[in-house]
Amino acid sequence: MFILGFLTRRILQGFIVLFLVTFAIFTLLRVVPGDPARLIVGGMAPDNVVAQKAEELGLNDPIPVQFITYLGQLVQGDMGNSFLRPKSGAIVGASEYDDPTRGNRAQVLDLILERLPLTLQLAGVSIVFCLLIAFPLGVAGGLRPGSWMDRLAFFAGSLFVSMPNFWLGIVLAMLISVKMGLLPSIGYKGFSYTILPAFVLAIELAPFVIRTLTVSIAQVMQEEFITIAPIRGLTPFRIVFAHAIRNASIPLLNLFGIQLGTLLGGVLVVEYIFDYPGLGLLTINSVLQRDFPLIQGIAIFISGIFVFINIIVDLAATAIDPRLEY
Repeated sequence: MFILGFLTRRILQGFIVLFLVTFAIFTLLRVVPGDPARLIVGGMAPDNVVAQKAEELGLNDPIPVQFITYLGQLVQGDMGNSFLRPKSGAIVGASEYDDPTRGNRAQVLDLILERLPLTLQLAGVSIVFCLLIAFPLGVAGGLRPGSWMDRLAFFAGSLFVSMPNFWLGIVLAMLISVKMGLLPSIGYKGFSYTILPAFVLAIELAPFVIRTLTVSIAQVMQEEFITIAPIRGLTPFRIVFAHAIRNASIPLLNLFGIQLGTLLGGVLVVEYIFDYPGLGLLTINSVLQRDFPLIQGIAIFISGIFVFINIIVDLAATAIDPRLEY
């Protein structure tokens, strides 16, 4: 009963968040300078052609009417069509596109789903790298507060947080890829192209994980159920891994839910640096090319992912500690 009520409440909250994000993005993209109709038909097109295209797209209607129409399409899974990308997937300039009708332009949802697996792969590998780096440092520092391990964890976190991802990405590409030739760094032709950008993202997330683990484990180790565990005959290994780390993982789960925005922001920069063909690079290119439907669709889609992951994080935290209430 609790799970059903929790899911119902959080899903309703998620729909409200998505509605507000959709309204904000939709409105902002229609008040910024620029004529979408002229962008589609080309800058040299006559005014009557531009006006005809604007009428076809419904751009002459008031913004509330356009928004209601868009919502009707959105609930049917239609995020609209790209201004610049035909169904073939090629990216062309508006002036070179000789058949810009809706039927021949790529659907926004198809473009997003095409790039999504690569971004999920990048994010997943970066989280694995982050845990491999941060977990030993955070656990060791939390078990021995004030020791050299605690100071090492603090130093590593301070060092990592001081390195901008764009700087680290360029340095690693020059050193690992160009100088040593160990790993590829530009584009994507296989899993090996994911390693360098994933490592850069991992370094960006690691300081927060290290600090959270260090503080959480240090606090859990002072709890009464931990101090009396040896009396119950529990081994130090079981005390740490079955009890301390399990209880300290709840703040870590919440951190990952909060840091999702940081991860997505890092993906934008890192994918652009490494020319990695995921959602981040697609987003930056759509902004530079003023492909409004694609910008709008990506923002809504990522917001939906953000809401979904936060619901999963809260469910996982409740499963670990049933005393939690959301």
